[in-house]
Amino acid sequence: MESPQANVAVDQLTFSLFQRPLHPELFQLYATRQLKTEKYEALIWVTGCTHVVSVFSGDVCLSEVVSTPGQLLPHRGLVERFQFRGPRTHKCTLSRGVSYMTDFQVEKMSPNLYRQSYADLERFARNRGVFVKFPELELDGLQPFCYVDFEARRSELHIHTFAAYPDQVTMIKTQSLFDFQ
Repeated sequence: MESPQANVAVDQLTFSLFQRPLHPELFQLYATRQLKTEKYEALIWVTGCTHVVSVFSGDVCLSEVVSTPGQLLPHRGLVERFQFRGPRTHKCTLSRGVSYMTDFQVEKMSPNLYRQSYADLERFARNRGVFVKFPELELDGLQPFCYVDFEARRSELHIHTFAAYPDQVTMIKTQSLFDFQ
C-alpha cells in the first residue's frame, strides 16, 4: 500500500462538500466503516491523514472530503470548498430537510502535547471510531495519524476527526453534523 501524503503543508489541504457520492477509486483507502440507521447510510473512509465521509438519505447524498493538493476531485456537485487557514464554521441547509454544519480548527502543538494527544486518541479509539497511524512516516518520535470518531443517531450523524502532521507539529480537528429531519 502506498504511503499517505503526511508531509503536505496544512494550509494547502482542502475541505470540500459535495452533494453527490464520490468514487473510491479516486482515493487511497487505509480504513473504511459503513453505518446504517433508519434515516440514512454513511461511508467513512480514512484516506491517509485525510478523510471522506459520504452520507445517503433517500436520493440525497452529501460527501465531506479533506484532500491533499493535486487530489483529483470532480467539479460536479461541489457545494463548498475551503483551505485550512485558521478556524472556520460553515452551515448549509439543502432541500428535503437535510442540513449540514462543520467547524474546524488548526492547532499548532508542542511535541509533548502532540505525543499526549496521540496517546489519548489512540486509547479512546480502542472503544470507538477509526484510528489509522503511519509509523513508517514517524519524524522525531512523532507519528502522523488520522482518527475519525462518529456517533450515529437516528436522524443525525456526528463526525469528529483529528489528523496529525508531525513535520509541522500540527493537528487539524473537524466536527461535522449531518442532519436528516
